[in-house]
Amino acid sequence: MKLRRNLVAALTNSLWSAAVGIAVVPVYLKYLGVEAYGLVGFFTMMQALLQILDFGLAPTLNREAARYSASSNLCAIANLLHTVGRVYWSVALLIGLLVVLTAPFVAQFWLQPKDLGNATVVQALMLMGVIVACRWPIGLYAGVLMGAQRLTLASGISILMTTVGNLGAVAILVCVSPTIQAFFIWQAFAAVIYIVVVRSVAWRVVGFAGRARFDRQELKRIWRFTAGLSGVAVTALVIVHLDRLILSRLLDLESFGRYMMGALIASSLYFLLTPVFNAVYPRLSALVAMGETAKVIELYRHGTRLMLSILFPVATTAAVLAEELIVVWTGDAALAKYVAPIASFFLIGVALNGVMHFPYALQLAYGMTRLPLMINLLLILFLAPLTVLLALRYGGVGGAAAAAIINAVYVLLGTWLTHRVILRDIGARWLFEDVGIPLGISILVIGGGLHIARGNPSSVGSNIFIGSALAFVAFFAILVASPNLSGALRKYIISKPDSVLS
Repeated sequence: MKLRRNLVAALTNSLWSAAVGIAVVPVYLKYLGVEAYGLVGFFTMMQALLQILDFGLAPTLNREAARYSASSNLCAIANLLHTVGRVYWSVALLIGLLVVLTAPFVAQFWLQPKDLGNATVVQALMLMGVIVACRWPIGLYAGVLMGAQRLTLASGISILMTTVGNLGAVAILVCVSPTIQAFFIWQAFAAVIYIVVVRSVAWRVVGFAGRARFDRQELKRIWRFTAGLSGVAVTALVIVHLDRLILSRLLDLESFGRYMMGALIASSLYFLLTPVFNAVYPRLSALVAMGETAKVIELYRHGTRLMLSILFPVATTAAVLAEELIVVWTGDAALAKYVAPIASFFLIGVALNGVMHFPYALQLAYGMTRLPLMINLLLILFLAPLTVLLALRYGGVGGAAAAAIINAVYVLLGTWLTHRVILRDIGARWLFEDVGIPLGISILVIGGGLHIARGNPSSVGSNIFIGSALAFVAFFAILVASPNLSGALRKYIISKPDSVLS
């Protein structure tokens, strides 16, 4: 079963990436310091915001690969891949040049370093430009592999390069030079290796690389969907990263580093969300293309509740125990006290955002880009003033709280608008049953259980143990409360390939 195999591969990749990314942070803090780590956080934000210049091309290639793969005619996208690849490489060079040229301005007028010298910050920013240019086309070729439902292959490459990038950086800092410049030089080296490997593999999967040619007609064919998707991508990036852009200006670099630590903790939830989306979106696209509406509904509803049966217990436990987890992670109680409320709000926001991954995949599978674009634009109207207001008054905690509030609005508004257009009869049932049951059980079991446990004197370790146990209890309670969920679990994850929807 492709869906099951792809989901397992993607989950493994995402879990490994999250685990490695979190594990190396204490080493980065030790050798670079919190202020220099703020530059790493700024790089992460900048790289994400520059995805605006993707123009929706990578997700479009993902969808096209999924549709052609369903008809066993994947080589038909060779010209499209070659054409879009030319555009991508041109944009990559422009982005790298732009970042390098604006580095002195950003260092002097935007960031607020205390101990790091201006020359060091400028050098780090210039290296960021090189890395972004090298990494930029990776999303295109990885998107083709995911659309072709070769997530096992794409995940293997990602796991390898995540290991090289993070553990290699640790080795450089410990054994060669504990400087932010050395860190970014290594990341540039790893990015070059990554793009060479993933491009070669993508073309091997598609085939006909030698005979592919630049074809403007291919761009004309996809431009409507791509333009709509570009608008969606731009607005989605603004929603996710506007708070970080604002806080990078309002906070000093050290405080911003702490803020980004809270964001990093919450981003670990994407170890579940990203692989689920990457596995389900191509499958939904294929089912829509074949007109299998009943199977679309089945995958949509069962998949949502199955994902949330894991996501909500994990997110609730981490949000309540954020301070204890950060103490164990960093060994710094003072840092944990500062970062914990930021992390808790971010965890709530990411969990609520995860709810909407299935409706978003459904929208794209039906080729609708105006709908998510309209939803995102409405959210931005509230997000910008809310973020500024709360950040000015409460600093980092206010910025994270704004992200949580806007994602709560997203769930309600997005569900209503989506199911006015697509699968009209199931919107309320999806929200109250497939979302509401996992959420309610998680809050009741974990929130209530930890509130009682914390009423008695206990150690950090015992609180984490109790929270983990309660998360398992919540998961099984959701299974019990969802008669069809156990069957879906067996169908998509456990059962033999010949008994499942392939």
